[in-house]
Amino acid sequence: MASQLAVDLVDYTDPRDAADLVMLLDAYARDPMGGGAPLCRDTREAVVPGLAATPGAFSMIARLNGEPVGLANCFTGFSTFAAEPLVNVHDMSVLAGHRGRGVGRALMKAVEREARRRGACKITLEVLSGNDRAKALYLALGYGDYQLDPAAGHALYWQKKLA
Repeated sequence: MASQLAVDLVDYTDPRDAADLVMLLDAYARDPMGGGAPLCRDTREAVVPGLAATPGAFSMIARLNGEPVGLANCFTGFSTFAAEPLVNVHDMSVLAGHRGRGVGRALMKAVEREARRRGACKITLEVLSGNDRAKALYLALGYGDYQLDPAAGHALYWQKKLA
């Protein structure tokens, strides 16, 4: 029997979707590319209601033969230079045992379809410099770093955690 891969928009009110999202996000958090530590209980309990309460948030789950194997959490924002919506892929993960099988590509294509449906002018994402597999996928799909003026250099993604 052939494997069947499906990618669907998450319904945050559906118990199965909510449980699968938390399981996949926790697996990502435990992975070295996600920080290597499990989600704390408070985060596990708050993440789905928090996503549901965030305007413009959406998530995609990839299921292989009905089993959850990949996740993309996204947020709709606004490009001031284009004066149009944009979509940021905040979390993108495929379970370790399912990498290299097209799951990530299917997730990214589903995100792109949803971004187009939302009228987005672009999709943004961040990727760790050492995540060669993810970088290769994103490059193959047309993503890359950007610069507005070569003299100003390439854009960097920085953060400051607030206590």
